[in-house]
Amino acid sequence: MNTWRDIGYSLKKEVYTEEEIRGLIAVIDNLEMSGEYFKRSADLFAIRNFLGQSESISRIVFNEKLKAIIRQEFGENYFVVKSIYFDKPASSNWFVSYHQDLTISVDKKADIPGFGPWTAKHGYYGVQAPVEILENIFTIRIHLDDTNEDNGALKVIPQTHRNGVRRMNDLVVVNEVSCNVPKGGIMLMKPLLMHRSSRSKNEKRRRVIHIEFSDMALPGGLHWAEYMDIGS
Repeated sequence: MNTWRDIGYSLKKEVYTEEEIRGLIAVIDNLEMSGEYFKRSADLFAIRNFLGQSESISRIVFNEKLKAIIRQEFGENYFVVKSIYFDKPASSNWFVSYHQDLTISVDKKADIPGFGPWTAKHGYYGVQAPVEILENIFTIRIHLDDTNEDNGALKVIPQTHRNGVRRMNDLVVVNEVSCNVPKGGIMLMKPLLMHRSSRSKNEKRRRVIHIEFSDMALPGGLHWAEYMDIGS
């Protein structure tokens, strides 16, 4: 029987209560929506370094249910390495084609074999990391709204995370799955899993908190730009 590690993703319901979701939304709505970490367009509002914007966010996000899932699935040593908040408005036509998440955020640029290309953004650097680092990362996506195939739920191709970094022009789309997650649920995902986001069809909002975790130290004096210990 295949486990979620074999297929590359898992969906879990009722990780957050209605009260916790309302609390998260209230904190987000009260943030000062300006500065280099905030991006707004007609189709998307995003906050990078999301957990760093308010201590209240981390307190709600890392409730006992989520910490228990992390301990059970990944052990005691994982920490946050990236966090982004996405708000896809009801009228959004934002579409993202199939891809893998290949970029990590680090504190500086360095000439280290296997790292590159590099980009500078928001006071730190983004870089494609070697495959052994990417394979170690896992992602948790927290859903603040009901999400299905009509309002931009992720579509994935199971098991495509098992062959390292893939060439997009070699991709054959078979067995595509829509990862429908109810409000208060989460999706666990390996970043190398092929995934895409479709346009909204039903004009319902989709707000998602995307958090990446690792338990690896980086080589060559590099450090994770958004390192955060999640506590016990």
